[in-house]
Amino acid sequence: MQTVQQLPIETPWQNREQLEVLTFDLNGEIFALEAAVVSEILDLVPATVVPGAPAFAGRIINFRGRVIPLADIRLPFGMEPREPTIDSRIVVIALTLHGEEVLVGLMTDRVHEVTNLMRAASEPPPSVGMRWRPDYIHCLVKRNGEFIIVPDLQAIFASNDTRS
Repeated sequence: MQTVQQLPIETPWQNREQLEVLTFDLNGEIFALEAAVVSEILDLVPATVVPGAPAFAGRIINFRGRVIPLADIRLPFGMEPREPTIDSRIVVIALTLHGEEVLVGLMTDRVHEVTNLMRAASEPPPSVGMRWRPDYIHCLVKRNGEFIIVPDLQAIFASNDTRS
């Protein structure tokens, strides 16, 4: 008998029945970030390559006078990098990493909308048949016949951290 995996307590739902999110595309897939972590959505800005830095976060940008890393979460998901288009945007988010709040820019192919996702429509990623690491995904949410991926940014950034 198979048991259904329960979402861990640290999921973005935090005992709520709906979650306000920003949806965006990466390589034809729809992703969602909790709207509360989004600081700003930027048109593309010049990025500086950091020699020796990992490709995942190998560039930096100037955001309101601050230097912040520019990350491409396609790479941890094993997706092919893409050249930016006229629809590409940078979503600046606030994350707590190593006990410190940091701003990070995330590359996206297109930003869609701020919307609500229902907890009842969410489920954990399957342990078999996924093309991505399930530990990088909080949950999948079915909406209008499509699956929306809610990534676990803490897991992604923690496992791609190059600090000693």
